[in-house]
Amino acid sequence: MKLKYAIIIVFSLIFNTQGIAQDDTTNDFNRFDLTLVTGIGYGKVENDNEPNYDLNANVGEAHITYNFSEAFGLSTGLGFLQLSGNGFNSNGNFYHERDLLKIPLMIRSNKNIGDKFSLTISAGFYGQTIINDEYRYLLTTEEDVFGGWTFGFQGYFGFGYEVSDNWTVGLNVSTQSDFNKFETENNVSLNDEQRITTLNTIGLMFGLRF
Repeated sequence: MKLKYAIIIVFSLIFNTQGIAQDDTTNDFNRFDLTLVTGIGYGKVENDNEPNYDLNANVGEAHITYNFSEAFGLSTGLGFLQLSGNGFNSNGNFYHERDLLKIPLMIRSNKNIGDKFSLTISAGFYGQTIINDEYRYLLTTEEDVFGGWTFGFQGYFGFGYEVSDNWTVGLNVSTQSDFNKFETENNVSLNDEQRITTLNTIGLMFGLRF
């Protein structure tokens, strides 16, 4: 059901973007821009066989946007997620650390408010993979427990202030949720599948137009 609504939202934005771009071809605007996003927050790890638990999140992303018009563009880039927190499973209590690499693809809408302020909304999909996964138990540590790729839906809301003609700084709120699940690797003590749901963060964003 979540996938259905996410697809409807993204395709609606795409069709609206195409119409606005055709009406806006005579205007002068920056075709490309770069946005750096940082954030802290939390996410829930949802397991099939083991208890669910929460993790703290630190996020950093870089988005390159091609602007169809002054209001709409298509964004992609790279993201790095660092998750950490405590939980328990059939092996006992643990401290979990996980690093992920993410590739987003989003439609972005930008609206100026007066001369200096702007609102930004982005929505789309991502793919992410685990690059480090460590469970620390009382007497042992297990690494590379889960692997593979997950895909999901993400959204961003930002409020920016134009420092100069090319630079913008502001606040950013984001959320994301996986559609599919990571699976345990061979030769580990667990046999489970899990996904990360309701990963919410708040932080800073820096924009550069060129």
